[in-house]
Amino acid sequence: MAAEESTVWPKAPPSNPPVQEASERRKSHLRRPAARASLADAGWAGHVRAVVENVQPCVDAGRFPIKRAVGEQVTVEADCFADGHDHLSCVLQYRHENDAAWSELPMLELGNDRWRAAFTVDRIGVWRYAVTAWVDALGSWYAEFARRAEDADLAVAARMGADLIDAAADNSAAEQRAQKRRRGEEQDRRREEELGRVRDEERGRMRAWAKALRQGSADRLKAIALNPKLLDIARRHAARPNAVRSAPDLRVSVERERARFGAWYELFPRSTAAEAGRHGTFRDTLGWLDYVADMGFDVLYLPPIHPIGEQHRKGRNNAVQAATGDVGSPWGIGSAAGGHTAIHPELGTLEDFRRLLEAARRRGLEIALDMAFQAAPDHPFVKAHPEWFRWRPDGTVQYAENPPKKYQDIYPLSFDGPDWHGLWQELLGVFRFWIGQGVRIFRVDNPHTKPFVFWEWVIAEIKRSHPDTIFLAEAFTRPRIMHRLAKLGFSQSYTYFTWRYNRRELTDYFTELAQSPAREYFRPNCWPNTPDILSGPLRHGGRPEFSLRLVLAATLAANYGIYGPAFELMENRPRDDASEEYLNSEKYELRHWDLQRPDSLAPLITRINHIRRANPALQSDWSLRFHATDNDQLLCYSKTAGSNGVLMVVNLDTRFTQSGWVDLDLAALGLAADAAYEVHDLLTGARYTWRGARNFVRLDPRAGPAHILQLPAPSGVTVR
Repeated sequence: MAAEESTVWPKAPPSNPPVQEASERRKSHLRRPAARASLADAGWAGHVRAVVENVQPCVDAGRFPIKRAVGEQVTVEADCFADGHDHLSCVLQYRHENDAAWSELPMLELGNDRWRAAFTVDRIGVWRYAVTAWVDALGSWYAEFARRAEDADLAVAARMGADLIDAAADNSAAEQRAQKRRRGEEQDRRREEELGRVRDEERGRMRAWAKALRQGSADRLKAIALNPKLLDIARRHAARPNAVRSAPDLRVSVERERARFGAWYELFPRSTAAEAGRHGTFRDTLGWLDYVADMGFDVLYLPPIHPIGEQHRKGRNNAVQAATGDVGSPWGIGSAAGGHTAIHPELGTLEDFRRLLEAARRRGLEIALDMAFQAAPDHPFVKAHPEWFRWRPDGTVQYAENPPKKYQDIYPLSFDGPDWHGLWQELLGVFRFWIGQGVRIFRVDNPHTKPFVFWEWVIAEIKRSHPDTIFLAEAFTRPRIMHRLAKLGFSQSYTYFTWRYNRRELTDYFTELAQSPAREYFRPNCWPNTPDILSGPLRHGGRPEFSLRLVLAATLAANYGIYGPAFELMENRPRDDASEEYLNSEKYELRHWDLQRPDSLAPLITRINHIRRANPALQSDWSLRFHATDNDQLLCYSKTAGSNGVLMVVNLDTRFTQSGWVDLDLAALGLAADAAYEVHDLLTGARYTWRGARNFVRLDPRAGPAHILQLPAPSGVTVR
């Protein structure tokens, strides 16, 4: 939704001008000064002529910020116009929240009164931007002067221009005096002194230009007046009477690069022991760090590491009753050993966890923690703060449900109960505790089951003191709820990718993610599997299906993740035909994984992550474009970044070889029509000579699911 028209009135003008009764009209000539005063009192501003409206990007009329990562551009457009034929000037103003002064850039007119400019965000935090427009007297004079032909008219027009130029010089001097009064730190003083010297020099040039216009001979006036460089100087220093500024100021939430681009790997620390049957520890997990880092992952995500409840603990395969020795679900948080700021005793100590964080950091890995705001029946919260739960008449708490799933081992928290403020502060403290240990990435479990206002508050509080914190929303729910969570501050969001399989579904969904207005705030993170979700194709497609889903997730989205080692070892046995749950799910028992299995997909994962890191085109989402094919089993799409372009052609059929013709949008790729060019398959190393838009491909799923083709750098063609 665009920002509303931005003219700021002393008070809202009436929807229609006041209508006078006939008797009043007859007397109006007797009291004209009062009539003029009443117009001003009513809020009419006859001197305001410029209009600024439809500023984009803008989320819900400025209610929420757009999102960017450090180093990205914000391209701003607005409709700016005025009555009549006078020229308009428009500037884009922007600043970081910690900057006192606004920076500004001139906006370029695109046609049809649409204007554009772009700025780069170079620091994390909140930035603000606005558009200002005004009737440009100097620009109007300059254009009109260029059309004049009569010498007499030229002399009068030249004197008018000289007055405007002198006024610009006077305004420059006044601004310089005001700036001197505002001088602050020594560094700013030195900068202002340099700017002052530039202003003095430019002011001298303006004075000389005005003088030449007044004294110049008629035959030289046009040559003197039509100097675009001097015009730019004068317009830059001229006052902006009756300028109109868009309102409200729009915001950009700027995060670090990892919010925009990264590969996630999920593992259960308790399954990292070298010996089968033994409960793993953080010290055991240390031995997995090289394995994860060598595959090229950026984030190691750990499910909850807290004590697991004893009461109503789940057994293997989600059995309602646990047997002796069953370890339970990590999402059933809390026991006599502690709650959300405690560590499961069998995993180790807080010092062991900090050692794991540091060891991961040395390998270029960040550890993300799961934040699940719920409690096992024996969580310390239940006794200490019964008011944080909803009690039924029989003295019990209704356990959590997400039909058809039931979680008898989990009590939901009452976020709007009688002591909601105490609960909120406690949960804010949980985030701050783990941030204090060095964690800066959180995967939040089921945020759609908690109040929106809580997330808006708690994320803002965290970002205020730790703006480098990243939040991933695990919300497989209705679209509007997912989008609301993204608007409220979640850095990334899980997606429906897990259930999008054919060409039309993938094309429609990822076009929406990459090209719709929602891209301004919704960053997708694509997962082919999770501990909760073994999707249908993975159950039956075997190695080709796992390879296919890996390529799609890693190249359609800049952020993706896998639940491993179940993924690379192609775990695909469902608990039953009607369930997405794994048989012998790691959620409920210890698993022992053979990372050295010769059929592991680890080499393919490593190769794809290397390709992602080496190609900037795959490190963002917005350049995604789909290209036509004559075979529905072939999906063709590209991404570009500057001179780097990558084209993917994927065989969606994991059983049979598929072939066909792809028809490329050459303009989108920066390639000339009918020219020959070489494409390099980054998966296999093969090179092919293609020509023009239409080219033939053939993909055997047994050999590989896709071509990932590096394109030649554009030559003389602008990439869209």
